[in-house]
Amino acid sequence: MSRELVLIRTIDAPPEKLFRAWTEPELLMQWFVPRPWTVASAEMDVRPGGSSVIVMRSPEGEEFPNRGVYLEVVKNKRLVFTDAFTKAWEPSEKAFMTGIITFEPNGARTKYVARVLHWSEADRQAHEDRGFHQGWGLATDQLAELVATL
Repeated sequence: MSRELVLIRTIDAPPEKLFRAWTEPELLMQWFVPRPWTVASAEMDVRPGGSSVIVMRSPEGEEFPNRGVYLEVVKNKRLVFTDAFTKAWEPSEKAFMTGIITFEPNGARTKYVARVLHWSEADRQAHEDRGFHQGWGLATDQLAELVATL
C-alpha cells in the first residue's frame, strides 16, 4: 500500500509483556520515544472508543501532545488507534495516521508488527522523511530492553 509504513521485529518476550508496555502508562513512558526525547505524560483509556493523550517532550523541553482514540483492543494480540479523533469520536483538526500493532507469539518470542496507515501519500512521505524507520526502530529497541526486565 502506498500510504503505509511498516516495522517488523522479533522480540525476546511473550506478547503479554509487549501488550503491557503498550497499554500501561508507566511502562509506555519508559520506551515510547527515542532518547533523548521523553514522554512527559500518558493518559490512556485502553478500550475501543477510549481516548489517549501522550505528551512527547523534546530535549529542549518543548512538548508535543498526541491525542487519539483506540479503535480495536484485543488483549495480548492487537491494538488499533488513530489520531483522526481526539476523544469520544470528536474529529481532530487533521487526521494523519492509524496505527495497527500486532503481537504474534513465536515460542518464547513475539513477532512484533507496527503498521502505520496514512491519510495520503504526502503524509506517508512526510512521516518517512521525519525518520519513521529510525525513530520507531529506536523506540522498538527501547521497548525490547524494557520488556526484558518485566
